[in-house]
Amino acid sequence: MLTLLTATLLTGTLLSVSDPAGDARGDGGYVLPRRPAVSEAALDLRSFQAGPAGDGMRFTVGLERTENPWNAPSGFSANVTDIFVGGSVGGERELADLGLGTGGPGWTYHLRVTGFGSALTRVAEAGAEPTRLQDPSVRLEGTRLVIDAAVPPGRYAYWVTSSVYSPLTPAGVLRPVTTPGPAVLQAGRTGSPVPVDVLAPAGDVTPYTRGTLAPVGRARDTRALTLGALGGLGLLAVIVATLRSRRSPA
Repeated sequence: MLTLLTATLLTGTLLSVSDPAGDARGDGGYVLPRRPAVSEAALDLRSFQAGPAGDGMRFTVGLERTENPWNAPSGFSANVTDIFVGGSVGGERELADLGLGTGGPGWTYHLRVTGFGSALTRVAEAGAEPTRLQDPSVRLEGTRLVIDAAVPPGRYAYWVTSSVYSPLTPAGVLRPVTTPGPAVLQAGRTGSPVPVDVLAPAGDVTPYTRGTLAPVGRARDTRALTLGALGGLGLLAVIVATLRSRRSPA
């Protein structure tokens, strides 16, 4: 869960978020599968960065470590990383199939990253059918996933989660159950959220008690900026006209 949030201007708006180690067990009581064995560190989000890269956005997700229990050619296959990208208006409030909601503003773009492939979808408004976009490119740099996606450069709000990967499920994520077993993700109650780790303020248990995950970052409403600029220009024009009328000879 999130401990530090900074925004720095480099070649554009860069969001950098740090996350503490040792919190990849959901509400603290999730029991990870033992077959194949997956360590908590391989599911543990440690950092997230977002910034413009060419015509798109680059997202960098840091993990405590990487593991490859399913022998993916990418070199990692323990976790599934979901990144939801929100604009200032519209979007979807349910975080796909993760059992979480945004609790407020919606997301427009959704990236799902696994060791066997990644996908990017877009929704125009809540309830609309997602549109599949060009698959993002993903490379592994140490314990970091570097993701280049066809998301227009800009300032956004983000929801970031880490779940257990499973090729035996249609969506590729292992959903928690209450019955113990060597190959299951066990949680204490039915309907628990799918992610075992999320970016959220330290000590915030809202994602697991209320099913809502607050975003990190901030979306910029370009329409408001445009209207503000137009309003400023209009006011300036009135001031100039007033000054000219006062200087005109009687």
